[in-house]
Amino acid sequence: MRFPWKRAAATLLFLYCLFSIYAAYIVFFQRQRGAGRLSAPRQRGPGSTRPWQKIDEQRDFQQAGQASEWNPWEEDEKMENALQHKAQLQGFQKQILQNRSRQKKVQIWGKAAIGLYLWQHILGGQLTPSDVTAHWREGELKAGNLHLRFCTGPAVVPGRIPLDTENLVLVLNGREGGKIKFATQWLHYAQTLFQTHKLQHVAVVLLGNEECDNNWIEPYLKKHGGFIDLIFLVYDSRWVNEEDVYQWPLGVATNFPVVDLNNLMLHSSRPYLCNFLGTVYKGSSREILLDVLKRERLSTMCLISVREQWLPQETSESLKKYQDALLQSDLTLCPVGINTECYRIYEACSYGSVPVVEDVMTPGQCGNSSAFQNAPLRLLKLMEAPFIFVKDWKELPAILEKEKAMSLQEKNQRRRVVIEWFKQFRTQLRQKFIDILESRFF
Repeated sequence: MRFPWKRAAATLLFLYCLFSIYAAYIVFFQRQRGAGRLSAPRQRGPGSTRPWQKIDEQRDFQQAGQASEWNPWEEDEKMENALQHKAQLQGFQKQILQNRSRQKKVQIWGKAAIGLYLWQHILGGQLTPSDVTAHWREGELKAGNLHLRFCTGPAVVPGRIPLDTENLVLVLNGREGGKIKFATQWLHYAQTLFQTHKLQHVAVVLLGNEECDNNWIEPYLKKHGGFIDLIFLVYDSRWVNEEDVYQWPLGVATNFPVVDLNNLMLHSSRPYLCNFLGTVYKGSSREILLDVLKRERLSTMCLISVREQWLPQETSESLKKYQDALLQSDLTLCPVGINTECYRIYEACSYGSVPVVEDVMTPGQCGNSSAFQNAPLRLLKLMEAPFIFVKDWKELPAILEKEKAMSLQEKNQRRRVVIEWFKQFRTQLRQKFIDILESRFF
């Protein structure tokens, strides 16, 4: 049988032509349609939609669709979010409580004149009412992380201490028997509060005995089985150890004002080289001082006014006279009394009058100069007080001769040094007081 070659060749030719026609159609006609679709956006009108807008719409539609889909972990996620929110809230509450705890409250109850020196001169607090004869006076201030409240006056009695008090500072007088009896009443009441476990910490600012006989308060210290954490003690007691007994300055007398000298007072010429206004005790070095002034004929250079008996209360006239003497004198003579430290030292500094201090140890149980190099007046010497210290009043004539040779400019410069030192002295004591309470109470 002969193979049909002609028919096979015709079939192949027909298929080739058909494929060529289809390829031409794809190349020419489909390309033109694609080009038309690509160029079409150029001809869209203002209301037409851009491709990326369609993409955004499709994305929004997909997200909306996804959001509406059921989430099998939805309840777990809600619970986790609620727990996170609760944890954040607890964190905020804890922070608020911590901020409150940082402001520790301390009650200060003053039943001695040194309480006013502590509150007004050292801490810089105010009292309401301002009337010094008021039966109840109080004030508040913030110092570091402490919130301090001070109360003083005749109406301040043990039973009025708030029962919720946790931290207490008592300002007491322990100079002599009657004062000590009154002070122990306060300590017994504080001990009762301490035993109820509400009162946590107690400190005492004590006007000690001038001969440093303070054994009556020793059993109340914690180290001896008592409840008192620490004592700020006036005078050069041998107890001072900077651990639970700290030395504290005597300061100024009751109702002595906080002085703010203006430039005129600070730089004007003063009519007297020195002053001494006070009580002269029989057999004391004050008699020697007066004898030196008379013998050397120096009394005309100094303002001298003496009395034979001490007066517990100053009148407004006597206080004004005393303040004028300080303001009008370049030097203030500070002979020892029962103790070396006296109010006059600090009062003279307030007016820029340089204290001339008799640097001798008085009888009693105060610091022994053989054991303590800076005794007496360790606190003042430690803080480098710019005073004139004398061992004998026979040194006074040479001191006054030197004063006469000084120019006004030199004296003004010295006044500025004394005023600035006294300012820093109070600032450092304030910080020391706050730091000790913070570290021991909290």
